[in-house]
Amino acid sequence: MTTVGRPFPDGFLWGGATAANQFEGGYGTGGKGAALVDVIPRGPLRKSVMAGTLSHRELPEGLHYPGRQAVDFAGNWQADIDLLAELGVGVYRFSIAWSRIFPTGEEAVPDEAGLRFYEEIIDRLLAHGIQPLVTISHFDVPLALIEKYGSWRDRRMIDYYLRYCQVLFTRFKGRVRYWLTFNEINMLLHMPFMGAGLQFAPGEDQEQIKYTAAHHELVASAAAVKLAREIDPENRIGCMLAAGQYYPYSSGPEDVFSALQKNRNVFFFSDVQVRGHYPRYALTQLANEGITLPILPEDEVLLAENTVDFISFSYYSSRLTAADPAVGEKTDGNVIATLRNPHLEVSEWGWQVDPLGLRITLNVLYERYEKPLFIVENGLGAQDQLVAGTVNDEYRIDYLRRHLQAVKDAIYQDGVELWGYTSWGCIDLVSASTGEMSKRYGYVYVDLDDAGNGSGRRYKKRSFDWYRQVIAENGARL
Repeated sequence: MTTVGRPFPDGFLWGGATAANQFEGGYGTGGKGAALVDVIPRGPLRKSVMAGTLSHRELPEGLHYPGRQAVDFAGNWQADIDLLAELGVGVYRFSIAWSRIFPTGEEAVPDEAGLRFYEEIIDRLLAHGIQPLVTISHFDVPLALIEKYGSWRDRRMIDYYLRYCQVLFTRFKGRVRYWLTFNEINMLLHMPFMGAGLQFAPGEDQEQIKYTAAHHELVASAAAVKLAREIDPENRIGCMLAAGQYYPYSSGPEDVFSALQKNRNVFFFSDVQVRGHYPRYALTQLANEGITLPILPEDEVLLAENTVDFISFSYYSSRLTAADPAVGEKTDGNVIATLRNPHLEVSEWGWQVDPLGLRITLNVLYERYEKPLFIVENGLGAQDQLVAGTVNDEYRIDYLRRHLQAVKDAIYQDGVELWGYTSWGCIDLVSASTGEMSKRYGYVYVDLDDAGNGSGRRYKKRSFDWYRQVIAENGARL
Protein backbone atom coordinates (compact mmCIF):
# COMPACT_ATOMS: atom_id res chain seq x y z
CA MET A 1 0.00 0.00 0.00
CA THR A 2 1.42 3.37 -0.98
CA THR A 3 1.05 6.35 1.33
CA VAL A 4 2.23 8.89 -1.24
CA GLY A 5 -0.47 11.53 -1.69
CA ARG A 6 -2.36 10.43 1.41
CA PRO A 7 -2.87 13.09 4.11
CA PHE A 8 -1.93 12.55 7.73
CA PRO A 9 -4.75 11.59 10.12
CA ASP A 10 -7.35 14.22 11.03
CA GLY A 11 -6.25 16.21 14.06
CA PHE A 12 -2.55 15.59 13.52
CA LEU A 13 -0.62 18.40 15.21
CA TRP A 14 1.93 20.15 12.98
CA GLY A 15 4.32 22.55 14.62
CA GLY A 16 7.76 23.74 15.55
CA ALA A 17 9.94 23.59 18.63
CA THR A 18 12.40 25.79 20.51
CA ALA A 19 13.77 26.01 24.06
CA ALA A 20 14.32 28.98 26.37
CA ASN A 21 17.98 28.16 26.96
CA GLN A 22 18.77 28.39 23.23
CA PHE A 23 16.15 30.83 22.01
CA GLU A 24 14.89 33.20 24.65
CA GLY A 25 17.86 35.23 25.85
CA GLY A 26 17.01 38.11 28.18
CA TYR A 27 19.87 37.38 30.57
CA GLY A 28 19.57 39.46 33.74
CA THR A 29 16.35 41.17 32.61
CA GLY A 30 12.86 41.18 34.09
CA GLY A 31 14.00 39.69 37.38
CA LYS A 32 15.32 36.51 35.75
CA GLY A 33 17.96 34.67 37.75
CA ALA A 34 21.04 32.95 36.35
CA ALA A 35 20.66 29.42 34.97
CA LEU A 36 23.09 26.69 33.99
CA VAL A 37 23.03 27.73 30.31
CA ASP A 38 24.36 31.16 31.30
CA VAL A 39 27.71 29.67 32.35
CA ILE A 40 28.27 27.31 29.38
CA PRO A 41 30.66 29.04 26.95
CA ARG A 42 31.16 28.59 23.25
CA GLY A 43 34.56 27.27 22.23
CA PRO A 44 37.00 24.52 23.21
CA LEU A 45 36.02 24.49 26.91
CA ARG A 46 32.32 23.99 26.21
CA LYS A 47 32.24 20.19 26.26
CA SER A 48 34.17 19.94 29.52
CA VAL A 49 31.72 22.33 31.18
CA MET A 50 28.72 20.46 29.76
CA ALA A 51 30.20 17.19 31.03
CA GLY A 52 30.55 18.60 34.55
CA THR A 53 34.30 17.98 34.68
CA LEU A 54 35.23 21.67 34.44
CA SER A 55 33.48 24.09 36.79
CA HIS A 56 32.21 27.37 35.42
CA ARG A 57 33.93 29.01 38.41
CA GLU A 58 37.31 28.03 36.91
CA LEU A 59 36.75 29.56 33.48
CA PRO A 60 38.94 32.40 32.23
CA GLU A 61 37.50 35.84 31.56
CA GLY A 62 36.47 37.01 28.12
CA LEU A 63 34.52 33.96 26.97
CA HIS A 64 31.31 34.19 24.95
CA TYR A 65 28.17 32.69 26.55
CA PRO A 66 25.72 32.35 23.66
CA GLY A 67 22.71 31.33 25.77
CA ARG A 68 22.62 34.71 27.47
CA GLN A 69 21.56 36.50 24.30
CA ALA A 70 20.44 33.54 22.19
CA VAL A 71 18.25 35.07 19.44
CA ASP A 72 16.35 37.34 21.84
CA PHE A 73 12.91 35.77 21.66
CA ALA A 74 12.35 37.69 24.90
CA GLY A 75 12.45 40.90 22.88
CA ASN A 76 10.84 39.59 19.67
CA TRP A 77 8.20 37.15 20.87
CA GLN A 78 5.18 38.90 19.37
CA ALA A 79 6.66 39.01 15.87
CA ASP A 80 8.06 35.48 16.19
CA ILE A 81 4.66 34.08 17.15
CA ASP A 82 3.11 35.93 14.23
CA LEU A 83 5.62 34.15 11.97
CA LEU A 84 4.53 30.82 13.43
CA ALA A 85 0.92 31.76 12.75
CA GLU A 86 1.81 32.63 9.14
CA LEU A 87 3.49 29.25 8.88
CA GLY A 88 0.18 27.70 9.89
CA VAL A 89 1.38 25.59 12.82
CA GLY A 90 -1.19 24.09 15.18
CA VAL A 91 1.22 23.50 18.07
CA TYR A 92 4.34 25.22 19.34
CA ARG A 93 6.69 23.45 21.70
CA PHE A 94 8.69 25.79 23.92
CA SER A 95 10.17 25.70 27.39
CA ILE A 96 9.75 27.94 30.38
CA ALA A 97 12.92 29.27 32.02
CA TRP A 98 12.76 28.04 35.62
CA SER A 99 14.82 30.98 36.89
CA ARG A 100 12.43 33.46 35.27
CA ILE A 101 9.71 32.12 37.60
CA PHE A 102 11.91 31.42 40.65
CA PRO A 103 15.17 33.37 40.20
CA THR A 104 17.10 31.28 42.75
CA GLY A 105 14.71 28.33 42.85
CA GLU A 106 14.10 28.80 46.58
CA GLU A 107 11.69 31.74 46.67
CA ALA A 108 8.41 31.18 48.48
CA VAL A 109 6.55 33.33 45.94
CA PRO A 110 7.09 33.21 42.15
CA ASP A 111 8.14 36.25 40.17
CA GLU A 112 4.98 37.82 38.80
CA ALA A 113 6.76 39.52 35.89
CA GLY A 114 8.04 36.14 34.71
CA LEU A 115 4.60 34.58 34.91
CA ARG A 116 3.05 37.47 33.00
CA PHE A 117 5.71 37.10 30.30
CA TYR A 118 4.72 33.50 29.59
CA GLU A 119 1.03 34.24 30.09
CA GLU A 120 1.17 36.78 27.29
CA ILE A 121 3.03 34.32 25.06
CA ILE A 122 0.45 31.61 25.69
CA ASP A 123 -2.46 33.99 25.13
CA ARG A 124 -1.00 35.16 21.82
CA LEU A 125 -0.48 31.56 20.70
CA LEU A 126 -4.08 30.66 21.57
CA ALA A 127 -5.37 33.75 19.79
CA HIS A 128 -3.69 32.40 16.65
CA GLY A 129 -5.14 28.92 17.19
CA ILE A 130 -1.77 27.47 18.22
CA GLN A 131 -1.69 25.00 21.10
CA PRO A 132 1.22 25.38 23.55
CA LEU A 133 3.30 22.27 24.27
CA VAL A 134 5.36 23.28 27.30
CA THR A 135 8.60 21.68 28.44
CA ILE A 136 8.93 22.38 32.15
CA SER A 137 12.70 21.87 32.33
CA HIS A 138 14.73 21.93 29.11
CA PHE A 139 18.39 21.59 30.13
CA ASP A 140 17.57 24.15 32.78
CA VAL A 141 18.29 24.53 36.50
CA PRO A 142 18.63 27.82 38.41
CA LEU A 143 22.33 28.36 39.03
CA ALA A 144 21.71 29.08 42.72
CA LEU A 145 20.35 25.54 43.23
CA ILE A 146 23.48 24.13 41.59
CA GLU A 147 25.74 26.22 43.80
CA LYS A 148 23.89 25.44 47.04
CA TYR A 149 22.74 21.84 46.62
CA GLY A 150 24.72 20.37 43.75
CA SER A 151 21.55 20.27 41.67
CA TRP A 152 19.75 16.93 41.24
CA ARG A 153 22.22 14.93 43.33
CA ASP A 154 20.26 16.36 46.31
CA ARG A 155 16.76 15.05 47.01
CA ARG A 156 15.56 18.49 48.08
CA MET A 157 15.51 19.41 44.40
CA ILE A 158 12.28 17.43 44.06
CA ASP A 159 10.40 19.85 46.30
CA TYR A 160 11.76 22.92 44.50
CA TYR A 161 10.81 21.44 41.14
CA LEU A 162 7.29 20.60 42.34
CA ARG A 163 6.78 24.11 43.70
CA TYR A 164 7.68 25.36 40.24
CA CYS A 165 5.31 22.84 38.59
CA GLN A 166 2.45 23.76 40.92
CA VAL A 167 2.74 27.40 39.90
CA LEU A 168 2.77 26.55 36.18
CA PHE A 169 -0.12 24.07 36.32
CA THR A 170 -2.23 26.48 38.36
CA ARG A 171 -1.47 29.67 36.48
CA PHE A 172 -1.94 28.17 33.02
CA LYS A 173 -4.81 25.80 33.83
CA GLY A 174 -7.13 25.43 30.87
CA ARG A 175 -4.71 27.17 28.52
CA VAL A 176 -1.89 24.61 28.31
CA ARG A 177 -2.96 21.04 27.70
CA TYR A 178 0.33 19.34 26.74
CA TRP A 179 3.29 19.23 29.13
CA LEU A 180 6.72 17.54 29.18
CA THR A 181 8.50 17.08 32.51
CA PHE A 182 12.16 17.00 31.38
CA ASN A 183 13.76 17.44 27.98
CA GLU A 184 15.87 14.50 26.74
CA ILE A 185 16.06 13.15 30.28
CA ASN A 186 18.53 10.45 29.25
CA MET A 187 21.08 13.13 28.26
CA LEU A 188 21.88 13.40 31.98
CA LEU A 189 24.10 10.33 31.55
CA HIS A 190 26.07 11.85 28.65
CA MET A 191 26.37 15.58 29.43
CA PRO A 192 25.58 15.77 33.15
CA PHE A 193 25.94 19.53 33.65
CA MET A 194 24.03 20.52 30.53
CA GLY A 195 21.39 17.88 31.20
CA ALA A 196 20.96 18.24 34.96
CA GLY A 197 23.37 20.78 36.42
CA LEU A 198 25.77 18.15 37.79
CA GLN A 199 29.41 19.01 38.46
CA PHE A 200 32.02 16.60 39.78
CA ALA A 201 34.91 17.11 42.13
CA PRO A 202 38.11 15.10 41.52
CA GLY A 203 37.78 11.56 42.82
CA GLU A 204 33.98 11.54 43.03
CA ASP A 205 32.08 8.48 41.83
CA GLN A 206 30.49 10.08 38.79
CA GLU A 207 28.31 7.11 37.87
CA GLN A 208 26.83 6.90 41.37
CA ILE A 209 26.07 10.64 41.32
CA LYS A 210 24.48 10.49 37.87
CA TYR A 211 22.15 7.64 38.77
CA THR A 212 21.29 9.24 42.11
CA ALA A 213 20.31 12.39 40.20
CA ALA A 214 18.44 10.28 37.65
CA HIS A 215 16.35 8.71 40.39
CA HIS A 216 15.51 12.11 41.85
CA GLU A 217 14.43 13.38 38.43
CA LEU A 218 12.31 10.28 37.82
CA VAL A 219 10.57 10.71 41.18
CA ALA A 220 10.06 14.41 40.44
CA SER A 221 8.62 13.56 37.02
CA ALA A 222 6.11 11.10 38.50
CA ALA A 223 5.13 13.60 41.20
CA ALA A 224 4.63 16.24 38.49
CA VAL A 225 2.34 13.85 36.59
CA LYS A 226 0.29 13.35 39.75
CA LEU A 227 0.12 17.08 40.41
CA ALA A 228 -0.83 17.94 36.83
CA ARG A 229 -3.78 15.56 36.91
CA GLU A 230 -4.95 16.77 40.32
CA ILE A 231 -4.95 20.41 39.20
CA ASP A 232 -6.53 19.75 35.80
CA PRO A 233 -7.69 16.28 34.69
CA GLU A 234 -7.55 17.53 31.09
CA ASN A 235 -3.76 17.87 31.24
CA ARG A 236 -1.74 15.47 29.11
CA ILE A 237 1.77 15.05 30.44
CA GLY A 238 4.56 13.15 28.76
CA CYS A 239 8.19 12.13 29.01
CA MET A 240 10.85 13.08 26.48
CA LEU A 241 13.97 11.19 25.46
CA ALA A 242 16.77 11.55 22.96
CA ALA A 243 15.96 8.62 20.69
CA GLY A 244 17.56 6.89 17.72
CA GLN A 245 18.18 3.19 17.36
CA TYR A 246 21.57 1.57 17.72
CA TYR A 247 22.30 -0.83 14.86
CA PRO A 248 24.84 -3.65 15.25
CA TYR A 249 28.03 -3.13 13.23
CA SER A 250 27.76 -6.66 11.88
CA SER A 251 25.60 -9.75 12.16
CA GLY A 252 28.03 -11.12 14.71
CA PRO A 253 26.22 -12.00 17.97
CA GLU A 254 28.62 -9.84 19.97
CA ASP A 255 27.71 -6.77 17.92
CA VAL A 256 24.00 -7.58 18.13
CA PHE A 257 24.28 -7.83 21.90
CA SER A 258 26.20 -4.56 22.04
CA ALA A 259 23.32 -2.85 20.21
CA LEU A 260 20.82 -4.43 22.62
CA GLN A 261 22.74 -3.03 25.59
CA LYS A 262 23.11 0.43 24.05
CA ASN A 263 19.39 0.58 23.28
CA ARG A 264 18.58 -0.39 26.86
CA ASN A 265 20.56 2.64 28.03
CA VAL A 266 18.42 4.82 25.77
CA PHE A 267 15.20 3.36 27.18
CA PHE A 268 16.24 3.29 30.86
CA PHE A 269 14.38 6.48 31.79
CA SER A 270 11.28 5.99 29.66
CA ASP A 271 10.94 2.40 30.88
CA VAL A 272 10.45 3.81 34.38
CA GLN A 273 8.25 6.72 33.31
CA VAL A 274 5.95 4.60 31.14
CA ARG A 275 5.94 1.27 33.00
CA GLY A 276 6.14 2.68 36.53
CA HIS A 277 9.07 0.67 37.84
CA TYR A 278 12.75 0.02 37.26
CA PRO A 279 13.29 -2.84 34.78
CA ARG A 280 15.22 -5.85 36.03
CA TYR A 281 17.97 -5.39 33.46
CA ALA A 282 18.69 -1.93 34.89
CA LEU A 283 18.63 -3.01 38.53
CA THR A 284 20.92 -5.93 37.75
CA GLN A 285 23.35 -3.79 35.76
CA LEU A 286 23.52 -1.10 38.44
CA ALA A 287 24.03 -3.67 41.20
CA ASN A 288 26.85 -5.28 39.21
CA GLU A 289 28.50 -1.85 38.92
CA GLY A 290 28.14 -1.14 42.63
CA ILE A 291 25.62 1.66 42.13
CA THR A 292 22.87 2.04 44.72
CA LEU A 293 19.68 3.91 43.87
CA PRO A 294 18.29 5.99 46.79
CA ILE A 295 14.81 4.46 46.47
CA LEU A 296 12.37 5.11 49.30
CA PRO A 297 9.23 2.94 49.70
CA GLU A 298 7.02 5.90 48.81
CA ASP A 299 9.05 6.43 45.62
CA GLU A 300 7.99 3.03 44.31
CA VAL A 301 4.32 3.81 44.88
CA LEU A 302 4.64 7.23 43.24
CA LEU A 303 6.38 5.81 40.17
CA ALA A 304 3.86 2.98 39.81
CA GLU A 305 0.75 5.15 40.12
CA ASN A 306 1.80 8.10 37.97
CA THR A 307 2.98 6.96 34.57
CA VAL A 308 2.99 9.36 31.62
CA ASP A 309 0.20 9.82 29.08
CA PHE A 310 2.46 9.83 26.03
CA ILE A 311 6.07 9.46 24.94
CA SER A 312 7.76 12.31 23.12
CA PHE A 313 11.23 12.15 21.66
CA SER A 314 13.88 13.78 19.53
CA TYR A 315 15.23 12.04 16.46
CA TYR A 316 18.09 13.26 14.31
CA SER A 317 19.98 10.11 13.34
CA SER A 318 20.48 6.44 14.06
CA ARG A 319 23.63 5.07 15.68
CA LEU A 320 26.00 2.17 15.09
CA THR A 321 27.89 0.12 17.67
CA ALA A 322 30.37 -2.77 17.78
CA ALA A 323 31.55 -4.98 20.60
CA ASP A 324 35.18 -4.36 19.65
CA PRO A 325 36.06 -0.72 20.47
CA ALA A 326 38.82 -0.79 17.84
CA VAL A 327 36.38 -1.54 15.02
CA GLY A 328 35.05 1.07 12.64
CA GLU A 329 35.40 4.75 11.89
CA LYS A 330 33.73 7.12 14.37
CA THR A 331 31.56 10.13 13.59
CA ASP A 332 29.56 12.65 15.60
CA GLY A 333 25.99 11.81 16.48
CA ASN A 334 24.58 14.76 18.38
CA VAL A 335 26.30 14.67 21.79
CA ILE A 336 26.64 10.89 21.57
CA ALA A 337 29.49 9.60 19.40
CA THR A 338 28.77 6.67 17.10
CA LEU A 339 30.44 4.51 14.51
CA ARG A 340 30.18 5.67 10.93
CA ASN A 341 27.51 3.75 9.04
CA PRO A 342 28.76 3.24 5.46
CA HIS A 343 25.18 2.94 4.21
CA LEU A 344 24.23 6.48 5.25
CA GLU A 345 25.13 10.00 4.19
CA VAL A 346 26.20 12.48 6.86
CA SER A 347 25.42 16.14 7.54
CA GLU A 348 28.02 18.91 7.74
CA TRP A 349 28.35 18.15 11.45
CA GLY A 350 28.79 14.41 10.94
CA TRP A 351 25.23 13.41 11.89
CA GLN A 352 24.07 10.38 9.93
CA VAL A 353 20.94 10.98 7.86
CA ASP A 354 18.57 8.02 8.21
CA PRO A 355 14.85 8.61 7.44
CA LEU A 356 14.06 4.89 7.71
CA GLY A 357 15.71 4.99 11.13
CA LEU A 358 12.93 7.33 12.26
CA ARG A 359 10.32 4.80 11.14
CA ILE A 360 12.25 2.08 12.97
CA THR A 361 12.42 4.22 16.12
CA LEU A 362 8.68 4.91 15.97
CA ASN A 363 7.95 1.21 15.67
CA VAL A 364 10.29 0.20 18.48
CA LEU A 365 8.85 2.81 20.87
CA TYR A 366 5.25 1.98 20.04
CA GLU A 367 5.76 -1.75 20.31
CA ARG A 368 7.62 -1.32 23.61
CA TYR A 369 5.09 0.96 25.30
CA GLU A 370 1.80 0.91 23.35
CA LYS A 371 1.14 4.53 24.23
CA PRO A 372 0.77 7.56 21.92
CA LEU A 373 3.97 9.07 20.55
CA PHE A 374 4.90 12.66 19.73
CA ILE A 375 7.95 13.67 17.66
CA VAL A 376 9.02 16.93 19.31
CA GLU A 377 12.43 17.38 17.68
CA ASN A 378 13.65 16.53 14.20
CA GLY A 379 15.56 18.55 11.66
CA LEU A 380 18.76 19.26 9.79
CA GLY A 381 21.49 21.50 11.17
CA ALA A 382 23.24 23.14 8.23
CA GLN A 383 25.20 26.17 7.08
CA ASP A 384 22.71 28.53 5.44
CA GLN A 385 23.61 31.39 3.11
CA LEU A 386 21.36 34.45 3.19
CA VAL A 387 21.08 35.84 -0.36
CA ALA A 388 18.73 38.65 -1.32
CA GLY A 389 16.74 38.28 1.88
CA THR A 390 16.15 34.53 1.74
CA VAL A 391 17.86 31.13 1.94
CA ASN A 392 17.47 28.51 -0.77
CA ASP A 393 17.58 25.52 1.59
CA GLU A 394 16.45 22.72 -0.70
CA TYR A 395 18.74 20.38 1.29
CA ARG A 396 16.59 20.97 4.38
CA ILE A 397 13.38 20.41 2.44
CA ASP A 398 14.77 17.15 1.11
CA TYR A 399 15.75 16.00 4.62
CA LEU A 400 12.35 16.85 6.09
CA ARG A 401 10.40 15.42 3.15
CA ARG A 402 12.11 12.05 3.45
CA HIS A 403 11.67 11.92 7.22
CA LEU A 404 7.99 12.89 7.05
CA GLN A 405 7.36 10.23 4.42
CA ALA A 406 8.89 7.68 6.81
CA VAL A 407 6.58 9.00 9.55
CA LYS A 408 3.57 8.61 7.29
CA ASP A 409 4.60 5.05 6.47
CA ALA A 410 4.90 4.26 10.18
CA ILE A 411 1.37 5.53 10.77
CA TYR A 412 -0.39 3.84 7.86
CA GLN A 413 1.71 0.76 7.16
CA ASP A 414 2.78 -0.08 10.72
CA GLY A 415 -0.12 1.22 12.83
CA VAL A 416 1.89 3.61 14.99
CA GLU A 417 -0.22 6.10 16.98
CA LEU A 418 1.40 9.52 16.61
CA TRP A 419 -0.12 12.74 17.91
CA GLY A 420 2.09 15.25 16.18
CA TYR A 421 5.38 16.55 14.82
CA THR A 422 7.27 19.67 15.90
CA SER A 423 10.44 20.22 13.91
CA TRP A 424 13.39 21.55 15.86
CA GLY A 425 14.50 25.17 15.76
CA CYS A 426 11.65 26.34 13.52
CA ILE A 427 13.23 29.78 13.92
CA ASP A 428 17.04 29.63 14.02
CA LEU A 429 18.53 29.30 17.50
CA VAL A 430 21.80 28.53 19.28
CA SER A 431 22.97 24.91 19.00
CA ALA A 432 22.92 23.17 22.38
CA SER A 433 25.82 20.86 21.56
CA THR A 434 28.22 23.37 19.99
CA GLY A 435 26.93 26.82 21.00
CA GLU A 436 26.96 27.89 17.34
CA MET A 437 24.46 29.97 15.41
CA SER A 438 25.91 28.74 12.14
CA LYS A 439 24.37 25.31 12.76
CA ARG A 440 20.90 26.34 11.64
CA TYR A 441 17.66 24.34 11.67
CA GLY A 442 14.89 26.84 11.07
CA TYR A 443 12.42 27.90 8.43
CA VAL A 444 13.32 31.43 9.50
CA TYR A 445 16.87 32.78 9.29
CA VAL A 446 18.07 34.94 12.19
CA ASP A 447 20.82 37.41 11.30
CA LEU A 448 23.34 36.60 14.04
CA ASP A 449 26.75 34.94 13.82
CA ASP A 450 28.51 32.57 16.21
CA ALA A 451 29.81 35.49 18.27
CA GLY A 452 26.33 36.95 18.63
CA ASN A 453 26.95 39.77 16.17
CA GLY A 454 24.31 40.86 13.69
CA SER A 455 20.99 42.64 13.37
CA GLY A 456 18.88 39.81 14.75
CA ARG A 457 16.42 40.35 11.89
CA ARG A 458 14.28 37.44 10.74
CA TYR A 459 14.13 36.26 7.12
CA LYS A 460 11.89 33.53 5.73
CA LYS A 461 13.74 30.70 3.98
CA ARG A 462 12.54 28.65 1.01
CA SER A 463 11.60 25.89 3.47
CA PHE A 464 9.12 28.27 5.14
CA ASP A 465 6.82 28.21 2.11
CA TRP A 466 7.32 24.46 1.70
CA TYR A 467 6.40 23.62 5.30
CA ARG A 468 3.44 26.02 5.18
CA GLN A 469 2.08 24.08 2.22
CA VAL A 470 2.72 20.73 3.94
CA ILE A 471 0.70 21.90 6.96
CA ALA A 472 -2.09 23.39 4.83
CA GLU A 473 -2.48 20.07 3.00
CA ASN A 474 -2.01 17.99 6.17
CA GLY A 475 0.99 16.31 4.62
CA ALA A 476 -0.84 14.97 1.56
CA ARG A 477 1.93 16.20 -0.72
CA LEU A 478 5.43 16.19 0.68
